[in-house]
Amino acid sequence: MTTATTPSHGPLTGVRVVELAGIGPGPFAAMLLADLGADVVRVDRPGGPGLAVDPAYDITHRNKRAVTVDLKAPGGPARVLDLAARADVLIEGHRPGVAERLGIGPEPCHTRNPRLVYGRMTGWGQDGPLAPRAGHDIGYIAVTGALGLIGAPGTPPAVPANLLGDYAGGSLYLVVGVLAALHHARATGTGQVVDAAIVDGTAHLTAMIHGMLAAGAWQDRRGANLLDGGCPFYGTYETSDGRYMAVGALEQRFYEEFTTLLGLPDQAPARDDPARWDDLRAAVAARFRTRTRDEWTAVFADSDACVAPVLGLREAPHHPHLAARATFTDHGGLTQPAPAPRFSATPTAVRTGPAGPDAGTDAEAVIRAWDTSGPDTSGPHPTHPHRKAGQ
Repeated sequence: MTTATTPSHGPLTGVRVVELAGIGPGPFAAMLLADLGADVVRVDRPGGPGLAVDPAYDITHRNKRAVTVDLKAPGGPARVLDLAARADVLIEGHRPGVAERLGIGPEPCHTRNPRLVYGRMTGWGQDGPLAPRAGHDIGYIAVTGALGLIGAPGTPPAVPANLLGDYAGGSLYLVVGVLAALHHARATGTGQVVDAAIVDGTAHLTAMIHGMLAAGAWQDRRGANLLDGGCPFYGTYETSDGRYMAVGALEQRFYEEFTTLLGLPDQAPARDDPARWDDLRAAVAARFRTRTRDEWTAVFADSDACVAPVLGLREAPHHPHLAARATFTDHGGLTQPAPAPRFSATPTAVRTGPAGPDAGTDAEAVIRAWDTSGPDTSGPHPTHPHRKAGQ
């Protein structure tokens, strides 16, 4: 049985999103919605969003249109409200109270469009003692306990770029919240505010570890546990050429294959005796230092030893598995991650490159287009009472 493919750019085709331009997790969340097929219009302030990179290379602005609106000028907020009146979702990432002072907070937006999902992306959340304070990813993940999990004992915690807080704890939770609220709005006709705080999302990511901690199966210190580098068969090892291999041979049968291919099947200290883990780690490290990363990659290829090379960003697109799956794609001369996840009936794609602040799309043109066009294959659109079926 084959699945029919619908003519769309993803499962969110027909969903209209207004993104009030910012940096970090808000644009990434909007990119994800755009990758999934939503019609995303980014509202820039004059002068652009302020990210210190040429907008032509800002991949988080792909698959979007951009308009420029001066929210401090007469008529500026009204233009945003006109867009919100025709949208399904609005995303903003200002500090609490800023959108309200600009006249584009939830109340005026919902007055114009009661079905609107109003997504708010912040680090600290909309309330609490730190809500009005500035912050960045590293501070948000620090107070949740997540940063303290990462790194070797006796050394400062390792900083995981801004992937853990901004994007995992922030963007992805905002998208989950927006899609859930959109489902609710279409079922009930009532929109709502989604308060996506990076501290909340990052804390939520540690749920399993909190359970292990309560059960006595996790120690509240770095490098002392099964999944934080404390275990010698779950960690990284340097090779003879100064590169690294990642080992995840947790289960017994995978561990046996690992030690056999590594050349330690008989002399390896007992894996089930944590008191001897330092000896085991030293033996594993010594073996890995005898060959290059690529030589070890060949040794462990086509095995269930759960060993992989640690690749750089420029190397990753060329990994045979990622290349076979087209995990990365080239568009407009930019190598970039392809949209994820994948859908059998509504495939996604990189449709356009980054929409820079000089993209030239006029807000009035978008408003007119949203009044008269847009894919709609399901009859009257439940979130747009002003739009007739077939329009």
